[in-house]
Amino acid sequence: MTAIPYIQVRKGMVIVEDGQLQYVVERDLNTPGNWRAILQLKLKNLKTGSIITRRVHPDNKVEQAFLDKRDMQYIYQDGDGYVFMDTENFDQITLSREWIGEQSLYLKESSLATIILHDSKPISLELPDHIELTVTDTVPAIKGATAANQQKSATLETGLKVTVPPCVDVGEVVLVDTRTGQYLNRVGK
Repeated sequence: MTAIPYIQVRKGMVIVEDGQLQYVVERDLNTPGNWRAILQLKLKNLKTGSIITRRVHPDNKVEQAFLDKRDMQYIYQDGDGYVFMDTENFDQITLSREWIGEQSLYLKESSLATIILHDSKPISLELPDHIELTVTDTVPAIKGATAANQQKSATLETGLKVTVPPCVDVGEVVLVDTRTGQYLNRVGK
């Protein structure tokens, strides 16, 4: 970590305040005439997700955190952990079920993700925007039903439940948005 004056802090940086990693959401420098400059920062705590606003003097110093973004491949589940492999140096890291949370519903073997590390500890998991998953369970289509007026529930290979058009059957591959959890379309048709 490096100490820098607050005046050098920019939107998108990660700084360390009170031992906590803070993401700079907004930055506003106010220099009212012959008065002292005031820098106002909107910060998001990367551990808790809470957002605070801080007023600081631009010349005071703060620690800048350096984050390591690694492209990793999910390779398998080991008990309560999910094992990822670095695609460059083949190092492996295991993340707990609690740490990953509901993002596990978008993980299938060989899928890629970005893990953000600080001091060699994972702080964030970023999934691709879309993922292809196979339908493992759904009710058969109702004769005479059109896609415009009906939807049905489907369970995907990871256990994720989504709403799909009636034309989607078991065994088909669908594209799902990992940000919203919604069905986008069928793949390969």
